[in-house]
Amino acid sequence: MRKRKAFWIPVAIVGAALFVFLGGEIVKELWNWLLPPLFGWHEVTFWQALGLLALCRILFGGFGRHGGPGSKMRREMKEGMEQRMAAMTPEEREQFRQKMRRRCGWGPEPGGPSPEAAAH
Repeated sequence: MRKRKAFWIPVAIVGAALFVFLGGEIVKELWNWLLPPLFGWHEVTFWQALGLLALCRILFGGFGRHGGPGSKMRREMKEGMEQRMAAMTPEEREQFRQKMRRRCGWGPEPGGPSPEAAAH
């Protein structure tokens, strides 16, 4: 077991370094190929490109990970809401829906006045 770890740790370090190098190099080449001719912006160095890559990762997420930083929290909130809705009686669910429609302005309540009637 230790021999396996001893093999994979250096491989992981080399792989991560290669990933960072290729990412920075790709951003640098794309930036320098597209932006100076199109907009007259300056070319960037490898380190500036690596900084841009890190900035984009912070702002937009990415690198193949779907959902972003709040996705786990959204999923947990959705699951909690589904559990609460499942525990409600049909009358309680309808009261909840009507309350949400009033609060969020999602349109007329079922059985309520139509938008045309409310306008007159």
